[in-house]
Amino acid sequence: MEAQSVVEFWTVATAQGLNICIDGGWAVDALLGLQTRPHDDLDIALPASQRAKLCQILEVRGFVKVDRPDSWEHNFVYDNGMGQVLDVHTYALKPDGSNAGGVAYRAEHLTGQGQILGTKIRCVPAEWLVQFHTGYDVDENDWHDVRLLCERFDLAIPPAYARFISNG
Repeated sequence: MEAQSVVEFWTVATAQGLNICIDGGWAVDALLGLQTRPHDDLDIALPASQRAKLCQILEVRGFVKVDRPDSWEHNFVYDNGMGQVLDVHTYALKPDGSNAGGVAYRAEHLTGQGQILGTKIRCVPAEWLVQFHTGYDVDENDWHDVRLLCERFDLAIPPAYARFISNG
């Protein structure tokens, strides 16, 4: 997904009152302030209570829901067939900021600030993005993102990335 498409989506969604938080690779690049690699999709988090409104906004703009093996009520994908793919993660929070349901976000996971093409956006903070890049079989894109975040924000590289460090 191209940077201009991300900014356009952000602008439309927030103008419609959606409480969007950018996650994944675009969150990494937003925190770094520049695009560092191509992105197949845009990962977003938003309150489960805003799901219907988001779906309506996307469908009016020609997006269709794509069934994937890991899709469920709180994690689903929309695609417009023109290179714009949204991977949606919905959640519910308790008043204290802990998770009440959906994808296991907590309030502290949704507090980062970054920018894409000069547009300020809300995103997952660096320390949480690094942590979210663990617990599965990590690949070169994960290493790229984690390495840059750890360098920029003086964070420790997680043990899951040891094989990349020993390979240079």
